[in-house]
Amino acid sequence: MTEIVMRPFGPLDFQLVLLRRMSDHQPGLVEQARLELGASVAQMREANRRWQAMVRSARSRGALSRYRSVLGAPESVAPRRIGDLDCEAHLWPVPLWPGLRFEVLAGPGGAVWNEWLVRAPGIPGPELRGEDDLRPWSCTVDEAARAFPPARPMEGSAPTRWQLSITLPGGGTRVAEFTWGLLQRLLP
Repeated sequence: MTEIVMRPFGPLDFQLVLLRRMSDHQPGLVEQARLELGASVAQMREANRRWQAMVRSARSRGALSRYRSVLGAPESVAPRRIGDLDCEAHLWPVPLWPGLRFEVLAGPGGAVWNEWLVRAPGIPGPELRGEDDLRPWSCTVDEAARAFPPARPMEGSAPTRWQLSITLPGGGTRVAEFTWGLLQRLLP
């Protein structure tokens, strides 16, 4: 009988988890990215299955510990103040998107408040001037909110999804939908 040896869950697997949720809206981009990573559809499904098992396990470690065990030590950790709350921003590189970082905002005691993709420090974001610039995977939640004020956050359709009502030049509004913080599509 052959014993199946499960390799440790690592950064490649985590990128496949990010892609799995994005595949609902951008299957073509996900397919290209998956091939770039050299992973099969079965590997993407298995990575997502393993991630969900880790998240839902009764023996699960805290979310910040989980990210550290999967992604290693963060590239940087910096204090951040959001309103009157102090937290720490932990950033990890994501090879699939070299200009982005995976950010985990953790409060006192390591409680994770938010987890998503953000622009890497020192890397300029895209020039977003109009609706045509809002292409899938072109920007993050923060970049769209700054480019099209006033922007109003809205509840997303799943835990890793966010929606943002944005005001376009000329006064029209659209809803931008993001998965893991990366733009996926504009809704009417």
